[in-house]
This record gives sequence, structure tokens and C-alpha cells, in this order.
Amino acid sequence: MNTLRNLSPADRWISALQAAATVISSTPQSQRPDPAAAQRAGAPELDAADKRRAAALMRVNHVGEICAQALYEAQALATENEGLRGVFAQAAAEESDHLAWTRGRVKELGDRVSLLVPLWYAGAFAIGFGASALGDRVSLGFMAETERQVEEHLLSHLDRLPAHDSISRAIVEQMKTDEIGHAQTAMTRGGMQMPRPARWAMKLAARVMTSTAYYI
Repeated sequence: MNTLRNLSPADRWISALQAAATVISSTPQSQRPDPAAAQRAGAPELDAADKRRAAALMRVNHVGEICAQALYEAQALATENEGLRGVFAQAAAEESDHLAWTRGRVKELGDRVSLLVPLWYAGAFAIGFGASALGDRVSLGFMAETERQVEEHLLSHLDRLPAHDSISRAIVEQMKTDEIGHAQTAMTRGGMQMPRPARWAMKLAARVMTSTAYYI
């Protein structure tokens, strides 16, 4: 993700469109070591049912990372605070690693990513831009609450993944650690506590996304 510093508003929008095209059409290279590398040697073979379940769960996680890229791109575009652009850029870089890991794992399991990736990106971008338009404290609070809900979602996946799928589990564990850090950063930078109705609405939207992406 471009930090969008020292660019005109028009150039920022062009950069955001380029980032969207890249995320939707290709897979970024991970900048960090694969967290599952140590698990791959000697990992037990999954049967067909376990592969399908693991692939569906990792497809959901991949969609979550598509949405994260869109959210952070929109939040960086909307804020006038150069320091916060750096915060969103750092979070997006780590989420980009997640995008590479989850897509790679879905393919490794012999399955495909969601067919609705452009729709997920567009929806998340609109939500992120809307949150940022309400001010930086709201934007950071939205980031923190999003990451807290993602942490809960990843914990549920650790319960649902096949117990012997050590590769997927290692990826999800590292993702969970990163999400906790993002939430803490957002609150440290002044994020507000989101009102309960907003938290409920976010949970509902996430439930629709995860339920749909599991199959489509």
C-alpha cells in the first residue's frame, strides 16, 4: 500500500485505484517468513473432508484480508494526518502478508478463493472511507474494534480447523498475534470506544461476509 504522502488528492485517488486493482487481480509477496514453514516438513496428509473444511475456512480468512486492505487504503486516503497514514500503511503491510499466506494455503489445499473478491473490496473500502470521514478518533476506534472482532473470528477458526492441520493453524496463530497488535496501536493512537450499536452492526456485517465466503 502506498503511504500517499506528498500527493495531491487526485494522485491519492489514482494510487488507491491502483492498489485496489493489485489486490483484486494478484497476490502480493509476503515480506515476512512463512509462519507455517516449520510445519510443512512432515505435516500429515489431510483427507478430502478435512481439506474442504480447512480450505473453506482459509477462504474466509483470505476475504477478511481483502477487506482489511480495502479498509486501510480508504482510511489512509481519507485522513489528513500524515502520521496516521503511516499507521495504516504499516498495518496494511502486515495484512498484505496475511493475504499472501491465506491465498497460498487455499491453493495448496486444492481450492479457490472467493468469487466475490471485487465486491468484498468495494464494500470494505466504502465502509473504511465512511468511518474516516467521521474523524481520526472514530477511524482509529473502528480499526481497533475491527481487529478485536477479527481476533475473535480467528480464535473460532482455531477451534474449527482440523486438529492435525498444523499448517493452517500456524498461519492463523500469526495472523491473530498481528491483529491484537493492530488493535492496541489504534487505541494507543487515540481511538475511541465504538458505541454498542456500531459494534453490533459490524458483527452482523462480518457474519454475512463469513457465511457467504465459506461457500462462494
